[in-house]
Amino acid sequence: MYRQSLRKRVAIAFAVCVALLSVVWGFAFFAAIRLSEDRVLSQQLQVAAENYPALSMNLRGYTAVNDLPESLRTWAQTNPVEGLYEFDGEELHVAVIPGDNERPHAFVVFDVAGIEAASSEDWWLLLMITGVVGTLGVLGFGLGVLVMRRAVAPVVELATTVAGIDPQKLAADDHKRIQAQRFGDDEVGLLAATIEQTFARISAFVERERNFTDSASHELRTPITVITGALELLEQSELSASDAKTLDRVRRATLDMKNMIEMFLCLARETDDALQHEQFLVAPLVSKAVEQQRYLLRGKLVNVEIDALANPGLFGHPQAFSIAVNNLVRNAFEHSLARQGAITIRIKEHELLVSNQVSSEAYERQTQSDIPSPQGYGLGLGIVQRLCERNGWRFVLTTEQDHVIARFSW
Repeated sequence: MYRQSLRKRVAIAFAVCVALLSVVWGFAFFAAIRLSEDRVLSQQLQVAAENYPALSMNLRGYTAVNDLPESLRTWAQTNPVEGLYEFDGEELHVAVIPGDNERPHAFVVFDVAGIEAASSEDWWLLLMITGVVGTLGVLGFGLGVLVMRRAVAPVVELATTVAGIDPQKLAADDHKRIQAQRFGDDEVGLLAATIEQTFARISAFVERERNFTDSASHELRTPITVITGALELLEQSELSASDAKTLDRVRRATLDMKNMIEMFLCLARETDDALQHEQFLVAPLVSKAVEQQRYLLRGKLVNVEIDALANPGLFGHPQAFSIAVNNLVRNAFEHSLARQGAITIRIKEHELLVSNQVSSEAYERQTQSDIPSPQGYGLGLGIVQRLCERNGWRFVLTTEQDHVIARFSW
């Protein structure tokens, strides 16, 4: 479709625009010069016709100062140098020809009375020239815009096509909308082909990721379900104290494994399911997380204080929210030492705060860094950060004295 490269098309368009404007301006100046010449001749003929049959001479020569018109004698006595002089009041133009030892100064006087245009005519002429120049300028600008628009039309067409593709909802056949072959073999065609291939690879990757997560979700959840069912059957039988303790550890490990599978599948999905748009309450999810992770506090003699200042409802992904809260509670329980004070969980309208006291050594390590790092208190907080970025939430980990405070806002 386009045989020339984009660079050549822009250069040719610029050259054509300049050439056309130069030709137009050249004709305009030529017409102005011819108009001036015709006007001067017409005015001279008009003056001659008005004085017929006595034809007056507008151009006369003088060799003596006393022969000059009376209005020029005083000026001529000052011995003016060679050149051209104009006297607007007398409507005279004078050329001074220098003399020598044999010949005195000579004066050529041109009487332009009746030939030069009146002031009102000058203003009308200036207004007409301004209008012509302005019109030519507007036409030149429009011509430049038209020529450049045609030159960069392939770029605009490609940009419009790409803008109509939503990267967040990329379909398998979106790359076909670009149709790189219609842009030719120039720079725009190369760019279109590259974008088309990139979108095709991304679409294929998204499809493979969707198939993998669907298969992994089924294959990973099935053994967890089987183990959970087996544990429920074992709970109904008579077990010794040691066996019950072992069964409890298996149950907790299974629950941790289930939460971990849900967490990684949630992060791995490029597109979320309908649960992303579900209304849920924050307080029940927090209470559930505390009960699931309470076994981590056995033997530590650490209390958990839940301060529900509000009972906010949230519209979003409850599974992702539950995973984030579980990670925050788990990290707080794991890093709280025995008899180190209570763990405070405060629920506000738009914020959840989890605060726990840490050892002096951990506190000193934390205060030595300028910016608190979520990874400093477990990999789970890094996952919380990713979940927040995916769902539009905010997570900040700070230290105040010897307390670590996790702020989870929405």
